[in-house]
Amino acid sequence: MPFQLAACAEMLWQDKPIHWRAARLHEMGFGVGLWNWPEWDLDALKATGATFTIMNGYLQGRLTDPEGAEILLASARETAQVGKRLGVHRLNLHGTGLGDGGLPIPQHSTFAPGSEQRARDTLHRICDLAEAEGVTFTLENLNPLDHPGCPFGSTADVLSLVSAVNRPQLRINLDLYHTQVGEGDVIRWAEACLPWIGEIQVADNPGRCEPGTGEMHWPNIAKALDAMGYDGPVGMEAFAKDDPEEALTAFRAAFRV
Repeated sequence: MPFQLAACAEMLWQDKPIHWRAARLHEMGFGVGLWNWPEWDLDALKATGATFTIMNGYLQGRLTDPEGAEILLASARETAQVGKRLGVHRLNLHGTGLGDGGLPIPQHSTFAPGSEQRARDTLHRICDLAEAEGVTFTLENLNPLDHPGCPFGSTADVLSLVSAVNRPQLRINLDLYHTQVGEGDVIRWAEACLPWIGEIQVADNPGRCEPGTGEMHWPNIAKALDAMGYDGPVGMEAFAKDDPEEALTAFRAAFRV
């Protein structure tokens, strides 16, 4: 198995406490991805012994305007302490905060001149924070159907920002489900992003369930990732179509190359 497999705990066994889900994933040999942390029992999560591959690295804030950048930096600084407490490997960012249903706060259809440079400047400040705290952040691509109006959400935008900043404290969280919905051509996007990838996330399309439930040919994608030399984490950020353990078995089988 060339990849380090993980799964998002929030999306599976949704009737169970978060620490139960993390413990079960750990028992099954998976790393654990997490979303937001304020309602979690952090001591119970830590006691599971799970490897936490990624979690949201902020609760609010924005990349491009001065007020939003200050909010983002303060939120990221607070979240970094939680991440270090749990030993989380990567702290995830988006172009802006996400509210109910994943809708961006606020939504933008156009951007003022200079927005990309301001986003780069904010990300450099994030990297300075990360270097001081000894943590790593990722920037995730999102698709325009599930997350309309998210600034710098496309795969192309995320690659442009992260490659321009080009610091080891900032990597790409390449979500191939979002790439498939937003752009398609996931293997060539993975090749383009490869030097900056910190984690790859997967779900099938349509439905955002486990590999094998939609249109994407995951064994071919897995072979291509292996052939291009990617050997980092692959996280299933997907719902289970039926039974979570069967979904995880299908995920593991899809990435056995």
